[in-house]
Parts: sequence; C-alpha cells; structure tokens
Amino acid sequence: MKVKKDKIKIITLGCSKNVVDSEFIMSQLKSNDIEIVEDERDSNTVLINTCGFIEAAKQESIDTILRAVDLKSKKKIDNVYVAGCLSDRYGIELEKEIPQVDRYFGATDKHQTVVDILNEIGVDYKSNLLGERILTGPNHFAYLKISEGCNNPCSFCAIPIMRGRHVSKPLQQILMEAQSLASKGVKELIIIGQDTTYWGFDTDNKRNVTLVLNELSKVKGIEWIRLMYAYPSRFPVDLIDTIKNTENICKYLDMPVQHISDNVLKSMRRGITNKTLMGLFDKLRTEIPDIALRTTFITGYPDETEKDFQQLLDFIKEFKFERLGVFPYSHEEGTTAFDIPDRIPMKEKLLRQKLLLDAQRENSLEANKNSIGKNYKVIVDREEEDYFIGRTYKDAPEIDQEVYINKDEKIKIGNFSEVKIYDSEEFDLFAEIV
Repeated sequence: MKVKKDKIKIITLGCSKNVVDSEFIMSQLKSNDIEIVEDERDSNTVLINTCGFIEAAKQESIDTILRAVDLKSKKKIDNVYVAGCLSDRYGIELEKEIPQVDRYFGATDKHQTVVDILNEIGVDYKSNLLGERILTGPNHFAYLKISEGCNNPCSFCAIPIMRGRHVSKPLQQILMEAQSLASKGVKELIIIGQDTTYWGFDTDNKRNVTLVLNELSKVKGIEWIRLMYAYPSRFPVDLIDTIKNTENICKYLDMPVQHISDNVLKSMRRGITNKTLMGLFDKLRTEIPDIALRTTFITGYPDETEKDFQQLLDFIKEFKFERLGVFPYSHEEGTTAFDIPDRIPMKEKLLRQKLLLDAQRENSLEANKNSIGKNYKVIVDREEEDYFIGRTYKDAPEIDQEVYINKDEKIKIGNFSEVKIYDSEEFDLFAEIV
C-alpha cells in the first residue's frame, strides 16, 4: 500500500558501504520533499538499513527492527521498512518471525532497492540524481563505493550470499560522484567495496583499480585519497607506483589478509600462500618505505591449530603492521566453513584475539614513541574539550588512531594543519600546531 509519508528516519547499521547506500536514499527522498529526521519518534516511517555479516551484527539488526516495530504497535510511527544485508539474506524468515514490518527489501541490486523503497513510500526515483548523496557525517571526508558484491570464494564469508557477485561501478559514474562530493567540501575520499582490487575485472581485464585512483587524483578539491579493502591475491603491481608517486593518494593501504598460515589460508580459500603474501608485503615496504599498512586477521577459525596461531602471533610481532584489527571467527550458516565443526570455544577465540591485539598494542606504542618530534599533515575532524582531534595519512576515520592537537585559533575543523608530535600513547598522538 502506497501511503505518502513526509518524515522518515533512516537507521544505518554495519559498515561504511551501508552508510553510502543510506546517503543515496536520503538524497532521493529529500528531492521528493521528504523530510529526514534524527529521532524516529518524530517520523512517520522508519527505514532500517541492516547488517548481517556476523552474529553480533545480525542481533543488533534484529533488536533495532523490534524496537521500531514496538513504536509502530504503540502508534508512534506508521510504517517500518527493512533493507540491507540481513533483509536480503533472511528475508523469508524475517517475514515469518516479524510480520509487523511493512516490507523487507534486499541488498543485492542497490539501484532497484532504492526504486522499490521510493515506490513503496509513494514518491518517484529521479535518475538525474545518480551519484548524489546527503552526507551523514562530517563534510570533509566521504566514502566512495566503486563496486557492489564479491566474487571471492572465502570459506568464512557470507557477503556473496547477501550482496551477490561483483559488479564494477562505471568509471564515469565514480568520477561524477567524486566531483559531486568535492563540490560539497569533501577533501578526503575513502575508496571502498567488498574487493576494490577486483574493479574492472568483470568488464575489461585491461583496466584495474589503478585507473580509478589515477582519475580520481585529478578531481579538483580532493587532497587525500585512501584505498580500503584491497585483496592480496590480485593486487595490481602498477598500483604501487601510483601510490608512491601521486601526491594526493595517501601512502596507506588497507588489505585484509585474514591469516598467515598456509594451512588456514588454504582452508579459508583465500587463493594465496604465505610466500606470496610475504613477497607482496616486502615489495610494498621496499618501494614505499613510509607506507602505512593496515590489515585484519581472523582467529579461532575451525582449522586454526595452536601452531597456526603461534605463527600468526609471531608474524604480528615481527612484521609490525602500522594498523591492525583482529576478529574472533564467527560460524556463519551458508558459508563453506559452516560445514567444518566450530571446534574452538569462544573463550579460546577471545583469548587468542586478546593476545594478538596485545602484540599490536606493543607495536603501536613503539611506533608512536618514534613519532615524537616529527611533523605531520593532519586533517582535523572535530573539537573535544581541550583539543582538536585529527588524523594523519596513516589513519582512516573511525577505525584507526587519532591525533590530539592543542587548541589554536589557526585550526579549523575540516581543514588540514601541519603539526608536531610532542607526546604519545598506545593508540593516540599529541601534537601542537607548527
């Protein structure tokens, strides 16, 4: 039933890719004179953009849906719509378990999902707004999604089930969106996708993500470009020169490798060996000595032995990644790994996670001490009490560390400043304006 609604609250859960999707939907709604509100109690309709990646994310999504349904039952809102990965993966089950939701939308075809949502609300999709978004965070940085879906067969991951196969966004559309973001004051683009290094492989093997970065580097107003979600097994060699030699491409690379043991890598179906990974890491560090390498690991995977774990722990201590995250393995139905008994207790998974993070904490403390006395260009994100908070090129927002800058009248949120580090902690730096 199409009922015109003039006030909508969009709740976004999960990763930065969902943030981009919600921002695109908001742009379409606003163009149809639909008011986007901050508090669901002020809305007619609540749209929840869910995450279904791991168990904790699924539970958060379900809890959010139930809270919205409760508001509907109390007649405080009229409609509840659910979109995103959880809806795509468990839509049939959700319709049975929580029938009070007015409609569930999928995640695999983002364009069609947006059209369907707008039709349900009772407004028109405007094709001339392709690539237009309403930024929900600070105006000086934005995520730019260059693809949908994933073709990798990783045994532990349900993303291909939820988001479908990889589809590269056309280069002209990417550039148009980047130009639009720059016109809004965005200075830092954070390039995302399920696998950014697969861009172009589904359309033309002669073009890869290096082309995307080279073209984005020409967009007026963009001072930093940061690449996330690179996949090691098809990392394009020419990308190294682009990162090394292009002034506004950050010497930063996020490349989740998940493990370092050949035994676990093979079981995870990562398509790469320890030797190949070591060769790539060594080449990156040799060619770009000041590169900040970020990765993530999974520990507690069913086939991870004590020996495998020790190999991973030793590697983290020795290689000293600039930035690192660790996740305990989540046993997800529908994945290949779900057929392997989840034999490692959660208590042991969490212990292993702690040991790995403790090792990284030591690495970070040492690296931060070595930063004292050095100058860095930082982008200033916000102001808190006695400090302005910023980031160096080594740090992506929300997941990496921050720089606490002594207050100075020359500092302006959203701008870049030159600072000198005078103190450090495990995951933070303290600086003053140069």
